[in-house]
Amino acid sequence: MAHQFYFNPYILDNLPAPAKGFDVVQDISEPRLRMYVTSRGIKTFFVRKRVHGKDKRILIGNYPQVDIEDARNAVPDILDTAMKKPPIRRKKITFKQFLDLYLQNKVRRGEDSHAKLVRAVNRHLEPLFEKKIADIKSEDIKEVIAKISGRAIAGRMQEFVQSVFSYALEMGYVKNNPVIGLEKIQQNRRVRPLNRAGFYRLVAAIDKVPDLILRSAFYMLIYGFAPRSKIFSMAWEDLDFNHDMWGGLPLSDRAIVLLQDMPQDGHWVFPGRGGVHLIDPRTAWRRVACDAGIPNLTMDDVYKFLMRQVVWASDREEFRNNLNQLLDSVFAENDC
Repeated sequence: MAHQFYFNPYILDNLPAPAKGFDVVQDISEPRLRMYVTSRGIKTFFVRKRVHGKDKRILIGNYPQVDIEDARNAVPDILDTAMKKPPIRRKKITFKQFLDLYLQNKVRRGEDSHAKLVRAVNRHLEPLFEKKIADIKSEDIKEVIAKISGRAIAGRMQEFVQSVFSYALEMGYVKNNPVIGLEKIQQNRRVRPLNRAGFYRLVAAIDKVPDLILRSAFYMLIYGFAPRSKIFSMAWEDLDFNHDMWGGLPLSDRAIVLLQDMPQDGHWVFPGRGGVHLIDPRTAWRRVACDAGIPNLTMDDVYKFLMRQVVWASDREEFRNNLNQLLDSVFAENDC
């Protein structure tokens, strides 16, 4: 049974990811709206409906690319559409023509993510573009996927093509989905390498970073309980030291002490070159990770490591206390 609460940005931004598999949560305001939360932290709105005798789960889009209110408003139309029989399309169209429809109607991504998807599609699926979508067979898709180097991208492209044909089947352009019968490509999921011992070595390595801005930014990856993109784009105007808040998020005590000791002489908390905020200090981070003995550690691994351990609470002050208790406990163990 799905856990029910009122969907709002504060709660959804701080939903902890499950250790494995996925969790399902349900909106109280629109009970038909639900969300998958995967172990990788991906949050996806969906609705569930029994259509023509079959249980069907219809994805709306990933949060936060899809706004909560937009997801709620989309539910009635999606369910109405699901109950309609697929229209008969007598005119054949090419895979590329239908792909353009799919990208326009079904893909809900940010501008950069959308552009990245289009580049991948143009690079890997181009041999299918001029074929009539109704004439494409399983062998055609298997041949294209087999030419893609790298199991991860090949697996994602196969899943993408399967989704495209599912939509084509729904719209009546094809009679079956030729990807269904293909063997699924096994992908080696990355195991996050951080544990308690590695965490203590990481803290010691960060402490040796000579640059104040970089050292503080790396410490905020620990104290801030947010992904690196949000940490590095932190602006002074978003901080409220009177209420220990950063935008809509509570700040841990260690984060407040660190931030108050920094020079507040610009717009960005962690300024980079050219008047913009710090973006991707990968060279400095690689040195820190190697010094900690974890060369394959990413910055977001730190966020995932801590968020798996923090106890969630809907009350802001209670949640802030939980953040402080977690940090105090891990640092106390290190002192011992």
